[in-house]
Amino acid sequence: MRRRASLVLLALAVFFTALSPLLRWYAFPRLAKVPAGRYQTAVLEAKDATLIDYATLTPKKVSRLTMVQTLKGNVEQARKVKTATGRDVVVWDGLSYAAGPDGAMISRIPERYVFDAHSQQPVHAGGEHVDGTPVRRDGIQYKWPFLVEKRDYRYFDLMTRTSAPIHYKGTRTFHGLKVYYFEQTIPWTKVPLPRTLPLGITPDTVRQLGLERWYATRRMFWVDPTTGAPVNGEEDHREEMRWTGRPDKKPITAFAGHVKMRPDYVEDTVALVKSQRQLVLLLTAYLPWGFVTLGGALLSLSLVLEARDRRALAANVAHDGGKPERPTPDEGSLSRGGSP
Repeated sequence: MRRRASLVLLALAVFFTALSPLLRWYAFPRLAKVPAGRYQTAVLEAKDATLIDYATLTPKKVSRLTMVQTLKGNVEQARKVKTATGRDVVVWDGLSYAAGPDGAMISRIPERYVFDAHSQQPVHAGGEHVDGTPVRRDGIQYKWPFLVEKRDYRYFDLMTRTSAPIHYKGTRTFHGLKVYYFEQTIPWTKVPLPRTLPLGITPDTVRQLGLERWYATRRMFWVDPTTGAPVNGEEDHREEMRWTGRPDKKPITAFAGHVKMRPDYVEDTVALVKSQRQLVLLLTAYLPWGFVTLGGALLSLSLVLEARDRRALAANVAHDGGKPERPTPDEGSLSRGGSP
């Protein structure tokens, strides 16, 4: 019975040890994915910013500018893309909405972002756009892949509608979380005007005035390395209206400010990420290492039982070999002096 138990324990040890890498390297990449129907909103603010007054085309100081970024999962469109490509995808219909201190709209830019639910890499299945203009994204946007690496990534910029490197700048602690800090700098670049502007102004109206829009920014993200979700984002954002063909004429500041995520949204985001990262750690660390430890413990117990069984068998053999044999009847009669 003891030998049979040791064989069972040995089989279980092999099973759990083999299950550990399968769970980490086979199951996790297939199970971990961004939900197709997720809806999320982030509110950012720029206090004491400079903003253009389109009525007079002059810059003015404002107490606060609010930017609302909304991402809504389009489940029906994701299902269509999966049917066409055979891949699990997420389709985010996004909206970047900027409002002044009085709540009046400054600009609104819709977009559609299609990406692989597992790797977060863009999927070019048609329909992706920024402000109605088709784009072909290269690299990530809004979210890093699961298990972020300490390296540079390519990150899509909404204003220029191109991708550029976003650089890993080190590991930091943010609200009790170990995070990776990334920075991206976009130099002054001519960019399209939003199709929707205040006071009924259109991009054609601005162009007829002989103005064009230029933009530069320094973008900062604090990213949870387990889930790939940013827990905080900031930008040093600059926009100018420059006179077409007149580099000598002073540009008009359209926007200048340091944009930060509102504190209450930071707290909510950190709490959400802390809960979600436990699910990722379960598949990448807790269960794999737990199975390896369990396999090692079962192997040790199996060897102990096998060693005990062998010692018991050896003891029985030694005991049986040292026991004197029972005398035969003839030998007994001779020893008592009887005749043969």
